[in-house]
Amino acid sequence: MELTYLFILIISFVATLVRSTFGFGESLIAVPLFILFMPLDVAVPLSVLMSVLVGLVVVIQDHSQIHIDSAKWLIIFAILGIPVGLLILIYGNEFWVKIGLGILIIAYSAYALYGKKSIKLPNDNKWWLFICGFLSGILGGAYGVNGPPLVVYGNMRNWSAKHFRATLQAYFLPASFIGILGYMFKGLLTYEVFKYFLISLPAIIPAIFLGRYLNQKLKNDSFFKYVYYGLILIGGFLVINSLMNTKG
Repeated sequence: MELTYLFILIISFVATLVRSTFGFGESLIAVPLFILFMPLDVAVPLSVLMSVLVGLVVVIQDHSQIHIDSAKWLIIFAILGIPVGLLILIYGNEFWVKIGLGILIIAYSAYALYGKKSIKLPNDNKWWLFICGFLSGILGGAYGVNGPPLVVYGNMRNWSAKHFRATLQAYFLPASFIGILGYMFKGLLTYEVFKYFLISLPAIIPAIFLGRYLNQKLKNDSFFKYVYYGLILIGGFLVINSLMNTKG
């Protein structure tokens, strides 16, 4: 049990540090690692509780950098997708959910590393806002990983690093809060979830402020490459681990 608590602290610190530094990515790290030693329906609500706390602090810190209109429409369209994601989480086959999450992480990371930004949006586009927002809601409700579609949209809009980080927090905060309400309604906010969340706080709080410090110091995107390569390894490990457990 003590080893489980140590893993929660380490994973929470690393995931929160990535989120606070770059504005996204904590669920892509936390959820795949959490579900190696806890059920998916515990790992996802735990990750969303972490997301609310991080988003609240970062929005307070960087509210002047937020693209309000973009965040507003992404949130509206995500609300439509969250119920679909919740149905997948509750009624979906856990094996296929884990496989799907692993493939999602690999595909997203490969896109971030090697994809060409062929689509440019000089202004907000409602069609793309709907696609990215709706998919983000589905992935957030099912996996707790809202980020990939939002990152795609931010890349198409060519947001600066500061605007990118701040705008994503303006989305994550209310979207994650809505997700928590859904988990509460479905009875997924259990004693175990809150216990693990309280255990993670000593790691989350310092990571938020350290991440802001690093964000102000980093001048290039070299760190992104290491994060994405690490995510590819995590996604591959998750797929292989699920397949091996099924054979066993």
